[in-house]
Amino acid sequence: MKVLKFGGTSVGSAENIQRVKEILKGQTDDVIVVVSALGGITDKILSAAKMAAIGTGYFQAELTEINTRHYETIEKLFVAEKQADIKAKTTILLEELERIIQGVSLIGELTPKTLDKIGGFGERLSSLIISEYIPESKWFDSSKLIKTNSNFGKATVDFGQTNQLIQTAFASFSGIAIVPGFISSNEVGEYTTLGRGGSDYTGAILAAALDVASLEIWTDVNGFMTADPRVISKAYTIKMLSYSEAMELSHFGAKVIYPPTILPVYKKGIPVLIKNTMDPENEGTLITDSKHNGKDLPIKGISSISNITLITIQGLGMVGVTGISSRLFGALARQNVNVILISQASSENSISFAIDSSSSSKAEAAIQQEFDREIQLDQINKITIEENLAIVAIVGENMKHATGIAGKLFNTIGKNGINIIAIAQGASELNISWVVKISDLRKTLNVVHESFFLSENVELNVFLLGIGLVGGNLLEQIKQQQPKLLKEKHLKIKLAGVANSKKMLFNREGIDIATFREKMTTEGQQSSLENFKNEIIGLNMYNSIFVDCTANDQAAGLYAELLNANVSIVTANKVAASSDYENYALLKKTAKRKGVKFLFETNVGAGLPIITTLNDLVNSGDTIVKIEAVLSGTLNFIFNTISDTVPLSQTIRMAKDQGFAEPDPRIDLSGVDVARKLLILVRESGYQFDMKDIKINTFIPEKYFEGSVDDFWKNIPEMDAEFEANRKKLTAKGLLWRFVAKFEDGKAEIGLQQIEANHPFADLQGSNNLVMFNTERYLEFPMIIKGYGAGAAVTAAGVFADIIRVSNI
Repeated sequence: MKVLKFGGTSVGSAENIQRVKEILKGQTDDVIVVVSALGGITDKILSAAKMAAIGTGYFQAELTEINTRHYETIEKLFVAEKQADIKAKTTILLEELERIIQGVSLIGELTPKTLDKIGGFGERLSSLIISEYIPESKWFDSSKLIKTNSNFGKATVDFGQTNQLIQTAFASFSGIAIVPGFISSNEVGEYTTLGRGGSDYTGAILAAALDVASLEIWTDVNGFMTADPRVISKAYTIKMLSYSEAMELSHFGAKVIYPPTILPVYKKGIPVLIKNTMDPENEGTLITDSKHNGKDLPIKGISSISNITLITIQGLGMVGVTGISSRLFGALARQNVNVILISQASSENSISFAIDSSSSSKAEAAIQQEFDREIQLDQINKITIEENLAIVAIVGENMKHATGIAGKLFNTIGKNGINIIAIAQGASELNISWVVKISDLRKTLNVVHESFFLSENVELNVFLLGIGLVGGNLLEQIKQQQPKLLKEKHLKIKLAGVANSKKMLFNREGIDIATFREKMTTEGQQSSLENFKNEIIGLNMYNSIFVDCTANDQAAGLYAELLNANVSIVTANKVAASSDYENYALLKKTAKRKGVKFLFETNVGAGLPIITTLNDLVNSGDTIVKIEAVLSGTLNFIFNTISDTVPLSQTIRMAKDQGFAEPDPRIDLSGVDVARKLLILVRESGYQFDMKDIKINTFIPEKYFEGSVDDFWKNIPEMDAEFEANRKKLTAKGLLWRFVAKFEDGKAEIGLQQIEANHPFADLQGSNNLVMFNTERYLEFPMIIKGYGAGAAVTAAGVFADIIRVSNI
């Protein structure tokens, strides 16, 4: 024999009741079918009763809707000739319900006893209709079988009497029994109820009393999920849970099964199967003895409770005083305040506890009354009430067998900028619970879900500023590489926000790179740096990365606030890393303190791994003694291209046209860009340096940097003849020019140098860069890094590499 319970959604419509019939057709055992009220009916019944109690006539509209729902269901389920008979039986119950509610309206009072009698009408009605619809089924009145005390609204089951009545009623039963859930009665036959969600409990009571083979809970989900799928799209069904794990998850907000359901079946070792009425082929979740669960994952699921208030009482007068906790929780119990979580300092200086926010006023009054004397004497000097909180819990039998769970948990949460307000863990290690702000709940759930490998993929949420040449190339590279990264590295890069100087667009679920430009035009909002930053922080998404593909000074000014909000920074913008040393050091320190990344590899050599290599040298204990480098792809292109047929002014124009130079080439020609790059390398080598410490030797006279860009293009040909003459003299000596950056003996300098043909800089082609590091380990023969140092595609590739580096894959 089996017990099958169908919830309100499962019997919420005629179509779903038809699905129930099909499920029952496939059963080979005798079955007891426990049914809830039609979906939403119990809420409407209680709403009508409460309206009646306050003297409003609006309850009649609710009653009319209740009647209509049941009559329409009958009309859809039964052939015409049977409808009148079923409606007549249903009408008897509906009229009884209306008389009771009319009585409530007349006397203006709704007692717990009356509420219990009214509350069970939904199950009585649904079970009547379903028993008529299922062929050869027999209806049993659960209120006659399940006996409780007279604590209306919160009745306790008398299992001795209940088990005997159930066993007697089903002694010779075979076939299909239909039983209303939720309802019970006291010793004198008055209706009581088992609490909201009590239909599950009805099923468990029947299952345990009859020692059935299994209890099946049919609902509208596939079973227990690793987390709430409305919050975490990657949540999936847990195939197997222990009784303890199911109890813990149910308690902490996983509304799959009513928590008291577990105890009766646990005592008898009866397995519980959670199934989806809408997807009966899905295997669902099996709840059984923990020894069958294996040790595949340290945690099974994550659950949460919202609308929590945390109350803390604190005082030196509490230390070492016996009975404080007893008095505190006794006072709360007398006011029917349910304590969900408790956290106490070992010094006994403070006790914190979490309750439902609806009870906070009662709890505060109870504490004030109980400890009035201690408060007057300043033995308790502080009562703190924090609202708008949530409790999150991870649950798993295997946590007790895995070391470092708590460390990994809180490190991951902290790295994402989530403040933990209180923590509780039992000695059994089955559950770790903690309190966070409600605004951090979504982020917390996603972070923990991913961290404990409940998510197969690591997900990065990218917010891109700048979609010009570099930004556009970056998005194209991400689009092309996404499938491979997902398949081979389990890394999902999601574009969560994008902006240019005119428009910005955000989507928590991700923006399609293929169509983002059209979406920005049609759905984007007016762009501003401040609003872009505020939106990133406001979305509060886990694993967030701000990617700056601009050269904007103001954009760099956003970094500190974003890092403080635990958003990683990946930037092609040199402004921040070459700004005042204090700002540079602050950004580095903030990133380290917050556990996020501040990466700017492309600031020096586009896609070349220069800074990464330098960091590896320094972090491994090496000391940078000397740096020599050609760091401007633009200037290298110019000096590689200039010839007797291609004068200086033309090479500059060619560099701009081919994307190696800025729209205003004077930025490159001034040497300031090279100075910034050298400054960054010197700083990353561990030296405290500023721009004023670098000597800049320009090869273009100062007058050409004055006026507009048009003035520059008009006047620069004046230098062609002189430059060509000097170039010929240089060539005759077997020498050539390179614009070199150098750091040695604490001094930094940049400028045009004459290079011999056998020098490593001599054979640099096109826009290539080359960096030589002399260190204590690479003293005689320097480490050399060489390759393309300019161009949108390679710069974008360097930014892309930094984004992947944030993921730590």
